[in-house]
Amino acid sequence: MSVFSIWKRTLTVENTVVEGVRFDENEQCVIVSVRSDARRRQRCGRCRRPAPWYDAGRGRRRWRDLDHGAVRVFLEADAPRVECRIHGPAVVAVPWARHCAGHTLAFDAQTAWMAAECSKSATATLMRTSWRTVGCIVERFVADRDRAVDRLNGLCRIGIDEISHRKGQKYMTVVVDHDTAKVVWMADGHGKDILHRFFDVLGAQRAAHLTHISADGAGWIADVLALRAPSAARVMDPFHVVAWATGALDAERRASWNRARHGHEGRETARALKDSRFALWKNEADLTDRQMAKLAWIQATDPRLHRAWRLKEALRMVFTLARARPTAALRALNRWIGWARRCRIPAFVDLQRKVVRHYDAIWAALNTGMSNGLIESTNTKTRLIIRRGFGFHTADAIIALVMLTLAGDKPTLPGRQPTTE
Repeated sequence: MSVFSIWKRTLTVENTVVEGVRFDENEQCVIVSVRSDARRRQRCGRCRRPAPWYDAGRGRRRWRDLDHGAVRVFLEADAPRVECRIHGPAVVAVPWARHCAGHTLAFDAQTAWMAAECSKSATATLMRTSWRTVGCIVERFVADRDRAVDRLNGLCRIGIDEISHRKGQKYMTVVVDHDTAKVVWMADGHGKDILHRFFDVLGAQRAAHLTHISADGAGWIADVLALRAPSAARVMDPFHVVAWATGALDAERRASWNRARHGHEGRETARALKDSRFALWKNEADLTDRQMAKLAWIQATDPRLHRAWRLKEALRMVFTLARARPTAALRALNRWIGWARRCRIPAFVDLQRKVVRHYDAIWAALNTGMSNGLIESTNTKTRLIIRRGFGFHTADAIIALVMLTLAGDKPTLPGRQPTTE
């Protein structure tokens, strides 16, 4: 096997002819002279259609390839222009790199894989490039991967949520497909305008095919969904409903603590009520012996606070029951609403009014078993991306990495087969 054939194998390029190899003493790098094979010559770099020759362009160009050992490698070739019928004069297409890119496909693939697995700084250091170049490669890789894919096609069940990406109430809006478990849309900001922008991109025809939309109880989400997707069932996330109950219980605990602190019970009782927060928050099945004793003491000394705890547990058990018996869970929810309405605990009276306002969405959650667990998992992975990069200057950089790792097939290392689940 000739030296040129060996270099062609090591470069992991196709439809390429190696013409020569030399070492540049000034730049301390290897220069590999290449050209496209006969079947790939004189094609437009944008659409890759055959086109007539236009001019010689700017002469020979170089593309950065993967390092060989500790030595940088560049591919060098002529870059003439062709006269495309659609795009006009354009640089000729080359099989080893994307149009207008200064790196080979293998270099882009390895950089994208590393950006998905570790921080941008580490990627830039290992690949011997800049932090911003890594970001450009990620955007270029995602655009090329998703060029023939419309992720908004065929949507039936989606989840909508927001995530804070930096201090100062800076949020991003995330839309996830429940059927594919992939991120389908993401934008900087939150609120009605941002969600309207998603439905503008989706279009009225595709919005009419939506059957279920899971979200929390944010009013701006409910208002937009009622306007832009009236035929879809809004599904309330059970976690947020139980969190409402936990908040109401904590409000009653603080009220009990204040009554004990200013009443005749004494300072010891007030301190014991103050320290009972975790026992009250915890699920009944997960209580320790000490926490169960604390609840027994609360039942004896403050029946009203114990009744609030029972209300919280009863609402949580409604969603637990729904996993096996949705119809029984709906009856249990109706009984809970009546109990909370008569409990004479202001925080839970207000809570049952809130539950009644979102009754249809909660009923949909009981009936379908849907939740925002998938999108919360997406938010957790997004926070990991932010933490791994020690923060980002703009939301666009975060969105690019999220779309790289969570919106489609992950990049694979050059020369390796993608792993199967």
